[in-house]
Amino acid sequence: MKNFALIGAAGYIAPRHMKAIKETGNHLTVGYDINDSVGIIDSISPQSEFFTEFERFQEHAWQLKRDPATTLDYVAVCSPNHLHHAHIAAGLRLGCDVICEKPLVPTPELLDELALVEKETGRRVYNILQLRHHQAIIDLQQKVAQEQRSDKHEVELTYITSRGKWYVESWKGDPRRSFGVATNIGVHFFDMLHFIFGDLQKSVLHYASNTKAAGYLEYEKARVPWFLSIDASDLPEEVKGKQPTFRSITVDGEAIEFSSGFTDLHTVSYQEILAGRGYGMNEVRHCIETVNTLRNAQPQKPETGEAHPFLNKLV
Repeated sequence: MKNFALIGAAGYIAPRHMKAIKETGNHLTVGYDINDSVGIIDSISPQSEFFTEFERFQEHAWQLKRDPATTLDYVAVCSPNHLHHAHIAAGLRLGCDVICEKPLVPTPELLDELALVEKETGRRVYNILQLRHHQAIIDLQQKVAQEQRSDKHEVELTYITSRGKWYVESWKGDPRRSFGVATNIGVHFFDMLHFIFGDLQKSVLHYASNTKAAGYLEYEKARVPWFLSIDASDLPEEVKGKQPTFRSITVDGEAIEFSSGFTDLHTVSYQEILAGRGYGMNEVRHCIETVNTLRNAQPQKPETGEAHPFLNKLV
């Protein structure tokens, strides 16, 4: 049994990490968050310690190191995006391996900095790239890898996840902390595209605002117009009022169904990490470079065949 700490225990995604820790037969020793709405711990690990000040959390972690039976083995990081780098580094310096939510960090430079801390501490950083464990995505990746074709697949990515006014007031609506829509909700989709279709060859931003973004990515084996949004008004007419989220990936006009099967992907991710098959910083570099480029790009007029259909409603 491994001992875990959880940073960001009150966040939206934290319960999936708590569940994964429990379902892999391990122990949530201590949680930390500046917010104290963490009652879900009672149903998973009611004996866990909990702190709302990082200094007290860190001191407790150091005390645990005195006994091999209580010392922390892993730190899971679910804090706001802009804190990932500092919390990952703190976990490594506590002598722990670290499991972090996406995006790991916003820039390749911070990735390089974490690589230095890995080297200094001898510990490892793992990123949750859950779509790589989805069976439909694995099947598609294997199919594409076995193909013998000279032309590229025509792919279209659309992801609209409706968010209320609270979102804009939270850290997620602040681009200084979330790094914007393309980074916050797009990074794991961009990783998935790289996983399936190879290295990125071209990136163009067509539109960007605080609530949506659109552009074009070209990989070794695919051409991909993409559209991401947290605005409910962007939902297709056929789903408005029926569901708050629309997720679609088509390959050569054929829809890839991967709406189901998300629930347990964090547990699968933990199983793979604990078995020594987790995704480290080398695997995550490609998608970090992708979102960093998009974040610093100026919107351009689409070339023929590169615009997402939803872009017509915005320009």
